Amino acid sequence: MNTNKIKISSPPNIDLLVPEGWQDYELLDSGNGRKLERYGPFTCVRPAPQAVWSPALSEKAWGEAQGIFQPTREESGGHWSFQDESQPASWEMRYKNLHFNALVSSSRHMGVFPEQAVHWDWLADLIRASREPVQVINLFGYTGLATLAAAQAGARVTHVDASKKAVQSARENQALSGLENAPIRWIVDDAVKFVRREERRQVKYDGIILDPPKFGRGPKGEVWEFFDWLPRLLLACRAILSPQPLFIVLTAYAIQASATSLYNALDEMMSGFSGKTTCGELALKEKSAGRLMSMAIYARWSAINENT
Repeated sequence: MNTNKIKISSPPNIDLLVPEGWQDYELLDSGNGRKLERYGPFTCVRPAPQAVWSPALSEKAWGEAQGIFQPTREESGGHWSFQDESQPASWEMRYKNLHFNALVSSSRHMGVFPEQAVHWDWLADLIRASREPVQVINLFGYTGLATLAAAQAGARVTHVDASKKAVQSARENQALSGLENAPIRWIVDDAVKFVRREERRQVKYDGIILDPPKFGRGPKGEVWEFFDWLPRLLLACRAILSPQPLFIVLTAYAIQASATSLYNALDEMMSGFSGKTTCGELALKEKSAGRLMSMAIYARWSAINENT
């Protein structure tokens, strides 16, 4: 009987990355499907379905939180309740030399994903170590912290997000970080359409940051669904890579896939380039009991071998 032989590469290591440089953020405790956090002076309780254990702190400690997000059945739906109705909607925070606003709005998100600080440090180190000018594109750039980390390290950055409000918040963070003169292009557009236009314009990038949502809509109603569109996005992104790219980082939240899935997709995209693909989970460490809470999965490729 004839069979086709398929070459299977060695399985990747699954790394667990935990940020260590935070002073303005703490995961205070977690359990029973929730997490107790501190964002600067503000303490809050938000949903965390992955916290399938018991809290370490007392009910009294949890009850002292200044804000609680009450979820509904809709995706990211719900509302905030505050102990003090005069609670400001936003306030300034800092991570190393980055300054930015945390905020409470109609969603559960706070304007910053603390676990992604490990990516900011990683790409900033690669950019600083490069002997050539670095062009970076940040797709689904949200409030711009990865953009600002790259720009602060010396890159020219194109920041793309479909939300005009998110881009406005990113520009405010640019001013807070003292990077008003940094070479950043702010673009409100659908990510895939913009990348395809950059390909036609023959614009090339040395670094690509990807943080696509599970589901979303573009500025003209374009529908994004992760599993349908990610392969097309990666194919389009390969077409705008420079001949000697420096890095790619891909992060995903709340999807039914593993880090290995992202590894396989990114490793396939970067076939033919000399570099290394790694993958794993981004996690936060509790202050209370020292437990690690997985927040997202990721895959990264770099032209420079790394130890993590």
